[in-house]
Amino acid sequence: MAASDQNDDGHDTNMPDLGDAIDIVTFSQILEMDDSEDDREFSKSIVFGFFEQAEETFEKMDAALEAQNLEELYRLGHFLKGSSATLGLTKVKDSCEKIQRYGKKENLDGTPEPDETLCLTRCTETLKTVKAEYADVEQTLKTFFNST
Repeated sequence: MAASDQNDDGHDTNMPDLGDAIDIVTFSQILEMDDSEDDREFSKSIVFGFFEQAEETFEKMDAALEAQNLEELYRLGHFLKGSSATLGLTKVKDSCEKIQRYGKKENLDGTPEPDETLCLTRCTETLKTVKAEYADVEQTLKTFFNST
């Protein structure tokens, strides 16, 4: 890539605007692993693998909520937070971190929250939010990969 194709933070200015839910610098690093810009087979497989993983994890989160299992919500939030961070999906990552904290019976600032009912309510609300955020980035990325 020519130096003129990069901006001050080092990412490719030829990239489409993927919105504020995706960290373009992190996502660009995934794209750099492709053999060619015309064939994004490697990055596409990673992203579409994440889609499958996220859907499965959301189902498990729904079940954990039904069972009122905060420990499982903590574990699943942590798991999906890491996967989404790897792709630069910042809003999904941030919401998963909230679920992780609430599942650990903590407030967002890390202080203990002994009220399990409150933690479950917060997990329920945040899960709705993260599913909507996920749907947005899923559509954005599917559009991106269909246009490359």
